[in-house]
Amino acid sequence: MEKMENERITEAIILAGGFGTRLKHIVSDVPKPMAPVNGIPFLSFLFSKLITAGIDHVILSTGYLHEVIENYYGNVFDSLQISYSHEDKPLGTGGAILLGLTKAKTDHVLVLNGDTLFEIDFGKLAEYHIEKKSLLTIALREEDEVLRYGSVTIDDVGKITAFTEKNQVCGKGLINGGIYMIDSEFFQQLSMPVKFSFEKDVLETFYPEIAFYGLAFNSYFIDIGVPEDYARAQIEFPQLKF
Repeated sequence: MEKMENERITEAIILAGGFGTRLKHIVSDVPKPMAPVNGIPFLSFLFSKLITAGIDHVILSTGYLHEVIENYYGNVFDSLQISYSHEDKPLGTGGAILLGLTKAKTDHVLVLNGDTLFEIDFGKLAEYHIEKKSLLTIALREEDEVLRYGSVTIDDVGKITAFTEKNQVCGKGLINGGIYMIDSEFFQQLSMPVKFSFEKDVLETFYPEIAFYGLAFNSYFIDIGVPEDYARAQIEFPQLKF
């Protein structure tokens, strides 16, 4: 673990294999992360953010309509090298990450949801992860109303102490922003089935016995998997810097 001190985070996994059920009546011919925002696939915006943060290798965890993504991007986007981790059958978010890590070469990997843009400082998250010698760190979003998302509670040193399901608590709080730093070796050594949920079977199961950390940000956040937010992205993205 000591070699973490001088490590630069250079790899990311993007979970891009979802069915996009809620968007199907709006965007039916492409996987959800390829949904166009002002004519540009959503994934391209995520790629641009990764390049700015110094990431040079991204692993796309694909499933539904995977060929659309592969045919569009191939193996490079500007300076970003692209690898593919394809699920023949849905593996759940946990299984997708585990499969994606087989393509990774570094000890600590950034993981992002392919339908969410959260404008955090990736370098700050990585530094925090390394400083805490954390096995798993979540980027948390400060929200005025957590009812739709559920909430995450941390103590005064940033250790996660509770997860609360959506529709169980309302008001101001912290939500899971869908961006993680993961210790590759730790994750690969978990005794998990081939198909499992990262959120349920890892985060919510192991946090009482293993120190997982969270770092809060209040920067721009949008989940295009929700139709009303997908429409909002068309208006707001031109004002963002990519």
